[in-house]
Amino acid sequence: MSNQEPFNTQRGSMIKNQIMARGITHQGVIQAMQNIPRHRYVLQSYQHLAYDDFPVSLPYDQSISQPYIVALMTETLNPQPQQTILEIGTGSGYQTAVLSLLFKQVYTMEIIPALAWQAQRVNSALGYTNITYLIADGSLGWPGNLTFDAILVTAAAPIVPSALLEQLTNEGCMVIPVGARHQQMLELWTRENGKDHVESILPVVFVPLKGRDGWQ
Repeated sequence: MSNQEPFNTQRGSMIKNQIMARGITHQGVIQAMQNIPRHRYVLQSYQHLAYDDFPVSLPYDQSISQPYIVALMTETLNPQPQQTILEIGTGSGYQTAVLSLLFKQVYTMEIIPALAWQAQRVNSALGYTNITYLIADGSLGWPGNLTFDAILVTAAAPIVPSALLEQLTNEGCMVIPVGARHQQMLELWTRENGKDHVESILPVVFVPLKGRDGWQ
């Protein structure tokens, strides 16, 4: 048995029992999560937990989200291969890698430099190269006048940062957890004919979004 075979078996079980069994049907999302070695994104001492049905701790009081939540948030965006996406909260880089297989270009922001550097190292080593990284306050959005077809926020905001809504294209969408520090609602924001609409998806618990328009 190779060193990777147990991880391959665990990944297959994750897809079957956590992702597909809970109703995720987007084949691109399923295939991306089947292909990406999730254990590469956590500390070696936690690799045996990488495919389990819960978040896994990262340094700096951060975490890599539960696999099902990664799949749900990604599927909710309805990713298209010609689109660009902004990710707020690079974290481990795992969600970033999933997005890189489903979108034309990924822009990702992380406020903690060491996490951003490690995520870039892992993703570059694995060949996920359509990613632009920035160490900055993600609650303020990407600098400049870029707009994005989709925005994914992987940390909880007390309210939706206005800068992020401003960077959505017309017909764009954003998935973001919003609420108190220890309990939030995962929301889908969509824009149609210049008007924003919000839909509640499910209650969640995320680490707090740090930054000027997040949690101080």
